[in-house]
Amino acid sequence: MQDEILKIFDESGQHIGEALRNEVHKKGYWHETFHCWLLSIENNRPSIYFQIRSHLKKDYPNLLDITAAGHILANETVEDGLREVKEELGIEVKMEEVISLGNIKNSIIQESMIDNELSHVFLLKRYDLFSNFNLQKEEVSGIVRADFDQFYEFANGLIETIDVEGFQITEAGEELLIIKSVNKNHFVSHENTYIVEVAELIKNHLSK
Repeated sequence: MQDEILKIFDESGQHIGEALRNEVHKKGYWHETFHCWLLSIENNRPSIYFQIRSHLKKDYPNLLDITAAGHILANETVEDGLREVKEELGIEVKMEEVISLGNIKNSIIQESMIDNELSHVFLLKRYDLFSNFNLQKEEVSGIVRADFDQFYEFANGLIETIDVEGFQITEAGEELLIIKSVNKNHFVSHENTYIVEVAELIKNHLSK
């Protein structure tokens, strides 16, 4: 993974070259990522899905995150980012099935990493529940979902917790049912403006 080559950009989105992934995160270069949010609608109630990051992950193990996401390599197109949905979740998706929510800046700054992302954000929507996940255990250990309207309030700081349900695969390979309330400490610390914008874009789409 450390030898992946990414395109790098200035803050305005102008392409300025290429760099190794570890250099990109060390120096804080802006780079492209692919984000796909899963949304199901059952009985007119939308639910949004989150992945649980594997305990094997170097960054943010065991935390809730975007349903499927990853870097777009220097030799890839945005469409190639769909591989993340297949690799992480085991769901086969075509480009015509996803809805573009646009490009959103998203920065995560830690002591060891400056992750400045130019994120191509997509929505995958179904009028039934997502099922038959085949998780990539090195990346994802579980999937949970929450009522979207509750998530929208949560994203905008109107409530401090949301209820999630789903499953997680233990280190021993057992599948555990999850039903619990979570707060922002249970999530990867994406920039708050990113989460708010995603929630707003999804809500706007649902209102059409």
